[in-house]
Amino acid sequence: MPSWTHLVRFIAVEDSQVHLGQLVDTTRDVGLDSIDGVEIAVKVIEGTIFDGKVTEEILHVKQPLQLLAPVTKQQCSYIRCLGLNYMDHAQEANLPLPKAPILFTKPRTALAGPYPATINIPKCAQDGSSDYEAELCLVIGKTGRDIPEEEALDYVLGYTASNDVSARTLQMITAQWSFSKGLDGSCPIGPVLVASSAIKDPQTLSIKASHNGRTVQDGKTKDMIFNIKKQISYLSQGTTLEAGTLFLTGTPAGIGYFREPRVVLQDGDEISVKIDQIGTLVNKVRYDSR
Repeated sequence: MPSWTHLVRFIAVEDSQVHLGQLVDTTRDVGLDSIDGVEIAVKVIEGTIFDGKVTEEILHVKQPLQLLAPVTKQQCSYIRCLGLNYMDHAQEANLPLPKAPILFTKPRTALAGPYPATINIPKCAQDGSSDYEAELCLVIGKTGRDIPEEEALDYVLGYTASNDVSARTLQMITAQWSFSKGLDGSCPIGPVLVASSAIKDPQTLSIKASHNGRTVQDGKTKDMIFNIKKQISYLSQGTTLEAGTLFLTGTPAGIGYFREPRVVLQDGDEISVKIDQIGTLVNKVRYDSR
């Protein structure tokens, strides 16, 4: 097992190269520190996210804003997402509670990192319906199938923040959501991957989204309809979950589509996701020219 607890992928001041590192001060919100230009010291990790060992070599994150997604597209084998998985979100949507986890997927091309990585809204979604969903993301650390609930958390490598960016018009014209939620760059994650050993109970976390500085979502992971153990166990039935699989575990109430008046991701907006014990994922919105 890896020896890190708070992993970041970053470009270093010292050599301008990409490294993995263990945060020296794990009490800091590294996402906000990156935005604010605060010096971020890390211990170099040798190896990968799956087997990395922390060394005593100290490097510093290049400023400004050189934190990257902690999981690369090459390491990500699959992105599985849970829909309608919070009690209050089901209530705001006026929908019955699902009897089983609702699964949709995103392609690896949806994966993005924290700011300066942007949420690029393509022409097909520039219709006033682009939306945010603050979510706890977990990374599977070892391959498994038919995983019992009582063993499910043993398969989790770590947790990070994510945003399930959604094109609502495209979503509402079909029963299958993968296309509307799988546009390029629609799955930013980061900025830090916190090991499962450092988060003993993932059902005790607060999760918030802020749009241009205004809090628009404020929930708790204890309100999931299907907790993380159930998600992993259910979705591994007859199905191999490979190491590198990401789970986006659902969003609490407050999405833009159900707010009065509606909140839409516009060109130049800032959207952030803050999760207790993890930190803040910040992204800017950019309307793509194509």
